[in-house]
Amino acid sequence: MKRYLLFISHSYSYTMLRPIEDEVRRRGDDCAWFIEEETCPDLLRPDEKRLLTVEQVIDYNPIACIAPGNWVYDFFPGVKVHTFHGYPVQKRFEKVDDHFEVREWFDIYCTAGPSCTPTFKELENKHGYFRVYETGGPKIDHFFSPGLSAEPERQRPCILYAPTFTRSVTSAPSMLSAIDRMAGECPWDWHILLHPKLPPQIFDAYRDLASRHDNVQFLEVNEGVETYRKTDAMLADSSSIILEYMLLDKPVVTFNNSHPGPHLINVTDPDLVADAIARALTRPADLMDEVHKYGLWHEAHRDGRNSARVLDAIDDFIANYQGKIRRKPLNLIRKIKLRWRLRKRYSFTFLFTSLFFHS
Repeated sequence: MKRYLLFISHSYSYTMLRPIEDEVRRRGDDCAWFIEEETCPDLLRPDEKRLLTVEQVIDYNPIACIAPGNWVYDFFPGVKVHTFHGYPVQKRFEKVDDHFEVREWFDIYCTAGPSCTPTFKELENKHGYFRVYETGGPKIDHFFSPGLSAEPERQRPCILYAPTFTRSVTSAPSMLSAIDRMAGECPWDWHILLHPKLPPQIFDAYRDLASRHDNVQFLEVNEGVETYRKTDAMLADSSSIILEYMLLDKPVVTFNNSHPGPHLINVTDPDLVADAIARALTRPADLMDEVHKYGLWHEAHRDGRNSARVLDAIDDFIANYQGKIRRKPLNLIRKIKLRWRLRKRYSFTFLFTSLFFHS
């Protein structure tokens, strides 16, 4: 029986890894979760196995450690697999998207589609210590599941507001009064979904807004496709969640998007947001055609087998590349910073000696 470790460092990663868990179980294999203490461990389900310590992970001895985040513990056993938590949508104003930053933790990069695979293949050739497989995003398997029920009926249109956390581009401060006004004046319901990295005072402000309007619901957790299916249009800024939403062929209005295009209705004045949402709800044909094309460019695989391709990639890497390609760099500075975080939980002896594990 093969064992897999699912590594959680952000609460939004649960929906990204559960399709992989489903596929592992379907194959008759086993998986366990390692969850950073600050990352909502109570979201784990009763039938899901959690490993609490490094010692338990080492005893479990997984063949692979799968992480949607940008890092993973290098001293965990198994092939290190990066499945990504977003897309190269350049949410900041930089020339080069940090989606393509190689941080020297991973053996495998599982890409989603044409927007990122060619660049990662170039990086594979340049660095030589990892392999790239175009698998599609595992989270998307649930978007196109054949057993998906019809969307819930709504008496009024419902708008999902989902800003990013990046200080230079987040719309959360700017949209607070605008959403407060629209909630009172426009015939729509609202779902508010904040990025977990936004400051606590922003969370408090939007929870207060929701408490003052019967048609505003504050969402504590992003349930992925089920969250998106409850709404008709999204209001956002430059968050990569925009792309996930568009995969359901739904329109998005953005405020000060860093890279606007014909797939978006972008505005730069809070007073124009309501009219933009009203237009989006009519689903103009030219807009929806661009939404569909933009989604396919980023997420090419919609057959519900992305998670299966991730597991197949792991098997291929172990059979054909593990121990046969260039070793990962020592990555000493990042490893020291990682161990500094763990100094209160593990002995100095372990943290020091683990620096020389070079998996």
